[in-house]
Amino acid sequence: MSASRPIHLTRVDEWNDGSLRSFQDCLVAEEPLEIRVNDEPFTVTMRTPGHDLELATGLLFTEGVMKGASQAASLRYGSTRNIVEAGLELDGKDMNKLRRNLPATASCGICGKASIDSIRRQGIARPDSRLSLVAEVLCSFPGKLKSSQAVFGKTGGLHAAALFNEVGELAVVREDIGRHNAVDKVIGWALHERRIPLSDYAMMVSGRGGFEIVQKALAAGVPILASVSAPSSLAVQLAREFSMTLIGFLRGSRFVIYSAPSRVRSN
Repeated sequence: MSASRPIHLTRVDEWNDGSLRSFQDCLVAEEPLEIRVNDEPFTVTMRTPGHDLELATGLLFTEGVMKGASQAASLRYGSTRNIVEAGLELDGKDMNKLRRNLPATASCGICGKASIDSIRRQGIARPDSRLSLVAEVLCSFPGKLKSSQAVFGKTGGLHAAALFNEVGELAVVREDIGRHNAVDKVIGWALHERRIPLSDYAMMVSGRGGFEIVQKALAAGVPILASVSAPSSLAVQLAREFSMTLIGFLRGSRFVIYSAPSRVRSN
């Protein structure tokens, strides 16, 4: 079974300041991943190939289908690298209520939901954490994240998510064409490493901090979530409800705290 590649090569023509040149360019790969649970289709998500078992693990966990690390070992590739199969004990849960009815695109983590009520994940709790960050440590996250994005450096077309500890050490970074997929990959890694809940880590994401990103981070027990762009109103509302520290516009030496500022200190 051959592995899919995260980067594709293509010939392009570039117009620049009055001259035209042809060269070989790198494109980020986008392929469908079908996730099956107990031989039943669960969802199809568009993703960048790589760390697919982590992606499926994180998605099933943040959707409330998988309950913990002990079930992560049940995930395997199917007949191709674009299929992941999970064998889970669901304790009588109705798969029809859990199953997404539409494929999910790379830009949206909740596009396949069948109803408004199903958007809100059940069982989310407030992060149980004493973690706090020095502001200067927090400001170091974007540079460390960018320097660790190997595929982005070649294509310029990927999002990323990463975990940092209290002193700013990078624990893991994952890339994907979808923000939510990158987060699921990180959470899937943490499940396989048996580090859930992530009460000792802050999460950094590229792009904006949307509702689905906040919800996934809360499901994994993340107490501090930062993004380089703005959060949405619903994301702020959810973060405040569960006392998650939500930070936006983390660039250079500036950031904005939207919720639970007590976890950020000056020294």
